Amino acid sequence: MSTPRVALPGLITGILGLVAGGISFGSERPIFAVVAGVLALAAGVSCIQIAQRLVRQKAVQSVIEEELKTVRAAAKDTEQKVQAELDKLTRSSGTLEDEEPLTDPETGLFSESFFRASLDSRVAAARRHLRPVAIALIDVVNGLPDDSPTQANPTSVAPSITETLRGADTACRLKNGYFAALLEDTPENGAIWTVERIRRKLSETNPEVTVWAGVACYPAHAFGADEILTAAEQALENAREWRQDRIEVAAAATD
Repeated sequence: MSTPRVALPGLITGILGLVAGGISFGSERPIFAVVAGVLALAAGVSCIQIAQRLVRQKAVQSVIEEELKTVRAAAKDTEQKVQAELDKLTRSSGTLEDEEPLTDPETGLFSESFFRASLDSRVAAARRHLRPVAIALIDVVNGLPDDSPTQANPTSVAPSITETLRGADTACRLKNGYFAALLEDTPENGAIWTVERIRRKLSETNPEVTVWAGVACYPAHAFGADEILTAAEQALENAREWRQDRIEVAAAATD
């Protein structure tokens, strides 16, 4: 409501009081003087109410302006952080594109270079925030238990992996044909269960395949990205000694 409209009742009351006062003066009738006094009092009260309302509006406006300043500052800070992340991603993307594509051309999963870069950043973040992070290396083959194993068609394997993982996780295909899952905020038991769900889904769509997997986690099995990857590779090699589905977990870290 604008200030002129708010002041309108007091203005009308004041005019009526002025008219009553004039009539009282001209007719010498006391009743009009009383009416003029009452109207003048009402006008005064109305003015006080208007003043109070304006003060409240000003206070509210001041609060709103302070809140807007806070929101603008927060938005600016967020914008700066997002821009920094975009710049970092742009630089990283440029580096990866010089070496190899960000994604595997057959499956559409992320490439090995992306996996290694992501592993470094995820482990660093896990160390800062004291959260676990896990990787699972998965080899899916045909031919067992009777014949020599050959790697399964990657395009039939990839959907089972991507459909099982969460949005925060990362699925990759490595140069040697293995699949890698980078599991955010996931301890050992959670990683094993995730791989088991992938195995079950694959058995539904590709019952002839055999799934070998090696799991390693930070900080349970290693404290650095390279050490975690090495531990997962060793666990996968242990799993591949079996001629059936097998999930192996890395040995515990030692100081």
